[in-house]
Amino acid sequence: MKRVARWAVVVLIYVSAAIAADPSERKFIREGMSEGDVLMKIGKPDSETVDSGGGAVVTVKRWIYFPTSGDQQTMTTIVLRNGKVVEVDRRVSH
Repeated sequence: MKRVARWAVVVLIYVSAAIAADPSERKFIREGMSEGDVLMKIGKPDSETVDSGGGAVVTVKRWIYFPTSGDQQTMTTIVLRNGKVVEVDRRVSH
């Protein structure tokens, strides 16, 4: 039963992140925010790479959000280290 409850919580988090995602919020992502905060504000990335450093304790994720309505012409790249935003890059793409 606990397993089902945990699964339900995970599904609820992902569904709420997808519903709450607003591309216009991408410009407000800042260093120090948590991975969960980013997912709640702007949803799952269009592309993700993960580098665990060959078993090291540090996990680095690079999330890319492509231009879309609400954030047209801007590609947003977010780098997370151990679940915290350490870099945000927003570039106009043609």
